[in-house]
Amino acid sequence: MSTPVDLGKETGTQLPATTPAPATPAPAKLRRRSRSAVARSAGGDRWTMVVVGLVMLAGGVLVALLSHGVFGTARAGRPLLDPMIVDTLRAQPLASRIIAIVAGVVLVLLGLIWASNSVRPEPRPDLLLDGGKDTSIVISSSAVADAVATQAGGLPGVGRARARMVGAARAPALRLTLWLADDADVRDVIERLDEQVLACVRTSLGLAALPVAVRLELDRSQSTPRVA
Repeated sequence: MSTPVDLGKETGTQLPATTPAPATPAPAKLRRRSRSAVARSAGGDRWTMVVVGLVMLAGGVLVALLSHGVFGTARAGRPLLDPMIVDTLRAQPLASRIIAIVAGVVLVLLGLIWASNSVRPEPRPDLLLDGGKDTSIVISSSAVADAVATQAGGLPGVGRARARMVGAARAPALRLTLWLADDADVRDVIERLDEQVLACVRTSLGLAALPVAVRLELDRSQSTPRVA
């Protein structure tokens, strides 16, 4: 039975230096993971809106064709809801009410599920490393983010840094915000970040690829004294 070892914030913010890398890292889907690093994906909401829009469009086109006599002039002059259906509903009012209530409850539940999925916090994956035959090492996302922010914040020209792990555990990504000093060399900061910080992170965590979205801000935390 494997024994999980959870490395959280209390163990320090330094990444493990001698963590064994997996023998055959899984191939990375860089395109999708890179987009998840930049911003939270809204693909599910877009597809839902597309499906709802297509259904409503199809219903509108069907009603328009019906009113213009495409399905016959006799049918175009009749009410939209067939009289046979109306008679059936009137003959069984209790069943009609139950069907209407169930349909309304289902629509409300679907709306609540959709809304909860849209506003729920973005997942921050913990990384599972294979530490041996009977031991598994779990590095929390907050520990990785704190370590990256600490190392990135120590680079020349960087006033402070903030990092966050996003995506899935099998395909993590990193969002990094750097606040630069007024005299910082942006090219030098990016090169040092890639060579000294991100390369160490990939090696320590045994990741074949780690998409990173870097946002640069001007550090205005220290106000310049004014001369009277």
